[in-house]
Amino acid sequence: MYKGLFHQIVSLLSAPGEAWDKIMERGGVRDIQSGFVYPLIGLCGLSEFIGTFIGRDFSSLMFQLALTRCCAVAVALFGGFFLSAYLLNKLGMGWLKRGDAYGKMLVFVGYSMVVTFVLDIISGLVSIDLLHWILQIYTLVVVFEGVRRWLEVPERQQMAFTIVATLVILICPALIEYLFNQLSVILN
Repeated sequence: MYKGLFHQIVSLLSAPGEAWDKIMERGGVRDIQSGFVYPLIGLCGLSEFIGTFIGRDFSSLMFQLALTRCCAVAVALFGGFFLSAYLLNKLGMGWLKRGDAYGKMLVFVGYSMVVTFVLDIISGLVSIDLLHWILQIYTLVVVFEGVRRWLEVPERQQMAFTIVATLVILICPALIEYLFNQLSVILN
């Protein structure tokens, strides 16, 4: 399972067009959540948890902080995944005049979040805050190939939909994480 997951990540990052073609051949929908998104969310949370202890002494306060940060990342990615798919599905229905294709949009968003997943795993262990946001720009490439190949958006609408979809995919998890962190501070 993890070998296939790693191969899928490398494929999406190194050759997104070819990766989307393979997703099209497989039908894509079969196990996007349990086979791709959920394991990566788990790895992001785990790296955030472990990264909290790097260079620090273990204490009960540090353990609580690690759990809070782990939960913030997991909730943000989980909620961001579903919120992005919902918003982009509604956008596709209105803007692209398509029927309800929520399952197809889940696949699109799940694979398009690969850059976010990988960067969250790395930044959980090593502080790369500014670089993290700069490298998120590559999401645009993965999304563009998905818009062209998976969603089959007409050429005249591809760039505009790509930009909007990329913004939705990047902003939804960030917004949810911000709200989660603010609520954690208020509730503590």
